[in-house]
Amino acid sequence: MIEDDSKCIKVSDTGICPFCYSDKIIKNGTTKTKKQQYVCKKCYRRFLDFYTYKAYLPNINSLIIQFTKEGLGIRSTARVLRISTTTLLKKIIIIAEQIKLPILSLGKTYELDEMRFFIRKKSNPMWLVYAIHKTTKEVAGFYVGRTNNKTLNTVVKTLLNAEAKKIYTDKLRNYQYLIPKEIHSTKRYETNFIERNNLSIRTHLKRLSRRTICFSKSLKITTAVLKIYFWS
Repeated sequence: MIEDDSKCIKVSDTGICPFCYSDKIIKNGTTKTKKQQYVCKKCYRRFLDFYTYKAYLPNINSLIIQFTKEGLGIRSTARVLRISTTTLLKKIIIIAEQIKLPILSLGKTYELDEMRFFIRKKSNPMWLVYAIHKTTKEVAGFYVGRTNNKTLNTVVKTLLNAEAKKIYTDKLRNYQYLIPKEIHSTKRYETNFIERNNLSIRTHLKRLSRRTICFSKSLKITTAVLKIYFWS
């Protein structure tokens, strides 16, 4: 295979680190294929003069995050970025593992709701349970699991540990056994935002649509994609 680097931006041409944009870079040997390596003396990252395989481009992770939040599927993203689906799945998991969980303030009010979707086939239903801060509209926590109280309680415990002032839910009976009565409310119109947000999520992420054949094959990938979608 003939390597065509005519369309690549070479470090040797710019003299700038692709990570921190510093000009304090020095040569650091060559690879087996005789490509020049560099090291940045400011951020101490190593990189090549140019990359033949696009999966190792410095901005590839930011593009994966952008396309994931825009609702592109795995195969669509792989085609656009010209990388393999296997590499893309590995990178999605790595990106998700690097995302830090939000720190919840004490005494806040939340909206809590659940979404039903499927993994692999319609005979395998799952729940996405998540909570949104009533004021900032930011996702406080989420969990994906079977349609049972254990899945609901995982997010409820997160809110209780944050000493939630009030938790608004729909009239699903399961909540009355998990949330203390003094902070639980099923008041009408108080979950309007999270209910509307459910539609946005289903529109953006086809894997969560009710009527689709784009079911996720893996619970791990689904959780990673949601983590990127909510918190990146």
